[in-house]
Amino acid sequence: MTETRTVTAENRLRGEIVVPGDKSISHRSIMFGSLATGESVVHGFLQGEDNHATLNAFRSMGVQIENLPDGVLRIVGKGLHGLQEPGDVIDCGNSGTTMRLMTGLLSGQNFFSVLSGDQYLRKRPMKRVVGPLAGMGADIWGRDGGEKAPLAIRGCQLRGTAYSSPIASAQVKSALMLAGLYADASTTVLEPHLSRDHSERMLRYLGAELERFEGGVTIQPEPNLAGKEIHVPGDISSAAFFLVACLISPDAEVLIRNVGVNPTRSGIVDVLQEMGGDIELLNRRELSGEPVADLLVRSSRLRGIEIGGDVVPRAIDEFPVISVAAAFAEGTTTIRDAEELRVKETDRIAAMVSELRKLGAAIEARQDGMVIEGGETLQGAVVNSHGDHRIAMSLAVAALNAQGEVTIEDTGCTATSFPDFWELLQSIKE
Repeated sequence: MTETRTVTAENRLRGEIVVPGDKSISHRSIMFGSLATGESVVHGFLQGEDNHATLNAFRSMGVQIENLPDGVLRIVGKGLHGLQEPGDVIDCGNSGTTMRLMTGLLSGQNFFSVLSGDQYLRKRPMKRVVGPLAGMGADIWGRDGGEKAPLAIRGCQLRGTAYSSPIASAQVKSALMLAGLYADASTTVLEPHLSRDHSERMLRYLGAELERFEGGVTIQPEPNLAGKEIHVPGDISSAAFFLVACLISPDAEVLIRNVGVNPTRSGIVDVLQEMGGDIELLNRRELSGEPVADLLVRSSRLRGIEIGGDVVPRAIDEFPVISVAAAFAEGTTTIRDAEELRVKETDRIAAMVSELRKLGAAIEARQDGMVIEGGETLQGAVVNSHGDHRIAMSLAVAALNAQGEVTIEDTGCTATSFPDFWELLQSIKE
């Protein structure tokens, strides 16, 4: 039986919170820390189901990972060539990041492995990494000609490549960079727009030799990665729900501490500020190669805008909650160039259009986005998350300012990225 929650409108949101560690950086801390030589200590690791899938995958390949108090992890790195063949199928759960990045990494090992996942992950497209990896010489089989998991990988010697990706995807880029660590020459990945660069930052922090340039990155094989202290900042994708909740709520003011504001991820802040959102970045600093700040957000009168182009890959995970902000804004918001949303944990365009309409929003789907006519008063209704954690939390934000109760079905999926979301939301309600 799936978990269901009922959310009602609140008068004020006030307080100070810390959101969980960044999901993307947490994945990479396990992967890169395991490939480094020596010990890495990770602070702020996100204890969510997706990241545990990555953690368990590396434990199955012989990496010693110890959970210490206060959410700290100790990883005893095995070096680039120290991983062992897993004794069973690697279960990636619902995590596309785990599966796609691991496909690149495992392609260069000297053993056989199989990646699978839950019913949702087994429907998601994998050819976007399988295809270019095959161009490096990787030996990968999968359902539907390599488009769908399970994926069976026979590791082999890879060739360096120069790949021009048709999409801006950090998962594609990172999978090829990981494969490039084991190639016989340098590997270059070109993108139409700059996708999130957590892999580049952490690999360089741990000692990889790579060159970043406008439009892409080149990585050299066989680096000497060295274990280090890794500090994972708060996830801006998790902070996004609280940013929008405060902006659309009356007399709200919340301080969100220690949030990662990597410019390749902070598109959500740019979008909301352009809509008229009052968001201040305070106490800017850098931790383990990642920019960090405290975010102060206050109630604001939002206006509809056009969203497309370069900002889309910088805010791709936040579009479900951006659509909620647009429903409460004055005027029309048009989202374009975001067709990638159709191949996330679910088709997020179709899901948000379907569920926000149930609440009374004037929203229309486009193939690459949506059009939202803001200003309609949302009404209570029964909605469904479609098994997608970001859909569930976005609907909870919409419910905070709807008239009447909103019942959200299938909310257990929030454990994927934000296990304490509901408790943290309750903590700032007055």
